[in-house]
Parts: sequence; C-alpha cells; structure tokens
Amino acid sequence: MQITSYTIELKDIHLFAYHGVMQQEREIGAWYTIDIKLTINDHACTATDDITGTVSYADVYDIICKEMKAPSALLEHVCSRTCKSLYKAFSQVTAIDITLCKDTPPMGGDRLKAAVTLKTTR
Repeated sequence: MQITSYTIELKDIHLFAYHGVMQQEREIGAWYTIDIKLTINDHACTATDDITGTVSYADVYDIICKEMKAPSALLEHVCSRTCKSLYKAFSQVTAIDITLCKDTPPMGGDRLKAAVTLKTTR
C-alpha cells in the first residue's frame, strides 16, 4: 500500500466572536461554526504510530481560537489569516479547506446562516 497524503479534519467548532462589516456585529458578537480539513504529505506516523510526525488536533484548535479572537470585517479575511497561521505552524500541511459560518447573520432570515469557504495550497 502506498500512502500519498492524509487529512485531519475538525468539524463543528462552535465559537463566539466579533466579526462583521456592521459596527453592531463587532460590538455584540455572534456565534460561528468552523469546519477545517488539512492535507498532510508527511505520512510517516501512519507506519510508526509516533505523534511527533503528525499535526496535533489540539494545536490546530488553539490556532483557530486565536485567529477568531481578532475581529475582522470579512469572514474571508479570518479564513485567510487562519490558514497562514496554520501553514506557519505546520510545515507538513500542503493544503487547507476551511469553512467559516456565521450562525445568525443580521439579515432577518429565519434559521439563515452565511458561510465562506477557502481552499488553499502551500
């Protein structure tokens, strides 16, 4: 068997943050849901069971939380910043897909959500 890459995913990360174009959004905040998939090309850990060769889920989560704490007007900017931080922290990550969803955008829709997805490569 030949492994060329693998992915690590975190799904349904639910965080409160202060992003938005409108001043009100940056003052009162809102709930956000994040899904992220990291593609990793260093697959030695699949044969060795050694944690030092992989990406820590907990560290990924911490980076996401840190980037979500910095207010931005655009969700696209939050996603981009998060990807840059993850690439900097983990040299073995070759691609990232991230979806950031504002769970209750101020548009008056019932059960409406607004999301942005970025697909990036190193």
